[in-house]
Amino acid sequence: MNNSNEEAIQFAKKYLEDLLSFFGLNTDVQATNDDDLIQLNIPSTHMNGFLIGQRGENMRAFQYLTSLTLKNKEYSITRINVDVAEYKKQRANRLKERAETWVKEVKKSKTPKDLEPMNAADRRVIHQLASEYGIKSESRGEGRDRHIVLSPED
Repeated sequence: MNNSNEEAIQFAKKYLEDLLSFFGLNTDVQATNDDDLIQLNIPSTHMNGFLIGQRGENMRAFQYLTSLTLKNKEYSITRINVDVAEYKKQRANRLKERAETWVKEVKKSKTPKDLEPMNAADRRVIHQLASEYGIKSESRGEGRDRHIVLSPED
């Protein structure tokens, strides 16, 4: 097992840079780590749209490939977050703003609210925000239909 966190970070950074070079993009990926998560940030380029992909699918694919390779090489850290031109960060901020409106609405109306289906990362943001506001949040449904129901605390 390759135990050094620093080795895992450097490997992940180089791996993603090599992967991007296959698409003709030679860029310096910023790599940091937070506990057991390696954060890889691809700077803004003319290829942002392609790198992000529809609803972030390409970005998640880069993330998955990098994580899988770290696992196969038996590195100690294998959780990866890839962001392109701070797309995820800005998206999370917009989601938080919308979620604040939803939780305030539930708190005021005292009636439950079903949200649209969303991915696990987005649901995590909503659950966290709901708990800060003292609102109950519950994930319901399966697969692509998984969504959150916000309810006032009893």
